[in-house]
Amino acid sequence: SGALEYAEKTNDRKLIQLLVDRFEPFFGIEKPLLPPKNHVDYNMFGGLALQLYLITGEDKYKKMGLEYADSQWEIPGNATPGEKYWAEKGYSWQTRLWIDDMFMITFVQTQAYKVTNDMKYLDRAASEMVLYLNTIQREDGLFYHAPDVPYYWGRGDGWMAVGMANILQYLPEHHKDRARIMEGYHTMMKSLLKYQRPDGMWNQLINEPDCWAETSGTAMFTYAFIVGIRQGWLDAEKYGPAVQKAWPEMVKYIDERNNVTEVCIGTGKKNDKQYYYDRPRLAGDFHGQAPYLWCATALM
Repeated sequence: SGALEYAEKTNDRKLIQLLVDRFEPFFGIEKPLLPPKNHVDYNMFGGLALQLYLITGEDKYKKMGLEYADSQWEIPGNATPGEKYWAEKGYSWQTRLWIDDMFMITFVQTQAYKVTNDMKYLDRAASEMVLYLNTIQREDGLFYHAPDVPYYWGRGDGWMAVGMANILQYLPEHHKDRARIMEGYHTMMKSLLKYQRPDGMWNQLINEPDCWAETSGTAMFTYAFIVGIRQGWLDAEKYGPAVQKAWPEMVKYIDERNNVTEVCIGTGKKNDKQYYYDRPRLAGDFHGQAPYLWCATALM
């Protein structure tokens, strides 16, 4: 997705074609590899198909993508009591109050809106975002990894920062949920500014000064700042210097193979502070590659 955004912005038709060609086998020999529509992490795959529709205009991408978007609100027959509980309240049955969801759910629903102009998709994304903000955002604007894990894990908070920045670009000014989401966004951005390191990075545990600098969270926070400044939501004089510190420092973490280094691997929740300090770090992990592409595109 990030590569497609970058290719579009630079009008790199060769790269767009390479990415289209890479997806094509999902309509044929690789169809069995398509993610099932039974989990928030899998359903968000539909957002990529919808992005390809916006670029190519081919209906097969639209059909595939909307199936993933719609099935987030179509409760299956084997749903658990917890899933039924959320569905009965009007939320996605895939709701679980994990911070990752506020990128996973909002990404595919916002893409569906861009393709159809049907407000139901934005309404869905916005109501989920408000639920999560009202339930798990802390007073200082940041988010624990989970309600029972009281640590400010960088990339976890990054999903929220990016999710809010993205949905706010499409929510109409008069939308009933816009003010609440904007409030949550501003509260988070203010807190993030306070915790930025002097060199421009953010740490694996945001509020722990002795923790190591982590690239995926840093890139996500930087992206949320860039979008906010460009959209006029954030004061450029106050937040601009933070971006100007972060981006040049982030570039130093790209190795000779163009892999982003110091990316925390995929991380489940654990109520153990040392666990976050000890997480392995990978070069080229997509959790880092993607937000670097988002930042590069937004900066252009």
